Amino acid sequence: MNNLMAVFLIGVGATVLMDLWSILRKSLLGMPSPNYGMVGRWLAYMTHGKFRHDSIAASPPIQGEHFIGWIAHYVTGIAFAAVLVGTAGKPWILNPTIGPALVVGVGTVAAPFLLVQPGMGAGIASSRTPKPNSARLHSFINHAVFGLGLYASGWALKLYCSI
Repeated sequence: MNNLMAVFLIGVGATVLMDLWSILRKSLLGMPSPNYGMVGRWLAYMTHGKFRHDSIAASPPIQGEHFIGWIAHYVTGIAFAAVLVGTAGKPWILNPTIGPALVVGVGTVAAPFLLVQPGMGAGIASSRTPKPNSARLHSFINHAVFGLGLYASGWALKLYCSI
């Protein structure tokens, strides 16, 4: 299997695990699942030259925003898997270790803190939300779960596919 296919499968696997965590988190803790439609709306407005919103929820809906958001969510997961494989290399694919996967996973929290949340009107690291510290903690946990997903997907790939 080539590195590109490995990156794709690891990224999709890690993102699926993150999504399963969101479902579990909702049922156990009553936390709402992320609304990737709002991400899709934010991205769609970029094609109209609008990169920052006071509140993305207050911006008029865009046709196809849910589809755009979900595709972006998975493409982003694949891109972050590429960062892992690009930095750790083929040896990591052949023998996944948790350290690099967690470093990349936790490091990915910088994207929502510094790019997505400010662009959607939530401020840097959720500073404009009603409970910023809670939002930060949950973002951190979600991205740590993504890191665990990178590791688990790497092992699944090693065990079930010819590498």
